[in-house]
Amino acid sequence: MGKPLIYEIMEKPATSCMIGLLSAIWFYIQKKGIGYSHVGLSYETAIEGHWWRIITSAFSHISVLHLVFNMSALWSLGVVEQLGHLGLGVKYYLHYSLVLVVLSGLLVLGMYHVLIQRFKIEYFRRVTAVGYSCVVFGWMTILSVKQPSSRLELFGFLSLPINFAPFESLIFTSIIVPQASFIGHLSGIIVGYAIAWGLIHGMNNYWAVSMLGWIALIFIFSLKKSGAFDIKFLEIEPVTDPSLPSVRFLASGNRRTLQMSTFAGAEIV
Repeated sequence: MGKPLIYEIMEKPATSCMIGLLSAIWFYIQKKGIGYSHVGLSYETAIEGHWWRIITSAFSHISVLHLVFNMSALWSLGVVEQLGHLGLGVKYYLHYSLVLVVLSGLLVLGMYHVLIQRFKIEYFRRVTAVGYSCVVFGWMTILSVKQPSSRLELFGFLSLPINFAPFESLIFTSIIVPQASFIGHLSGIIVGYAIAWGLIHGMNNYWAVSMLGWIALIFIFSLKKSGAFDIKFLEIEPVTDPSLPSVRFLASGNRRTLQMSTFAGAEIV
């Protein structure tokens, strides 16, 4: 008999919080009737400046089957939080989950760009990706390198050797969910190997907070620029107050004169 659920939640605090957050977002999406076009990431929306979709697409699920698969796998992968002795642990999990979200999204766009521009496959211009699968596949890959003896438990009854789990799951999801993003899952695997092999390393609290700050800044300004949401506190109002001084240049032959008008109408030349 396994441990009581409350103990497992306490042993996997970050994973438990993430599953709760993603489930709450899914519920909100269903309640509001939000679709792929509202939150998903595609090449076409990216070149229009919708960079905020890298974040919204990762944390959104439309299909309940997609959500259940990802949350089941994520719960099993939460064992990473308990492997502090292998250099993993809670901080490692949080830091590199952030890296996986951002780099996987950028890699997806990079792959789309090559397929569209180099191979002229226009189909990928409008393919829209959503879901936390990039991160899930990334952690499968990292765990397969760091602790190859582990197993991935899915749906409470399916158990896969972690060594082959990334590619087994890649094939499995492509079969049971034909519209699953093969490129999105593959990008998670690639970034996962880059992290596991030490090609991407050095994340700590300082870099994580800095990265979060830049993500928030780019998210807000790209959201504003794309016109997807009206952010009033970013409006810059033109100054038309006649009481304020104005400055202009007057040209006379080869001579230029600086002229300033003040609120009294006087000129200083």
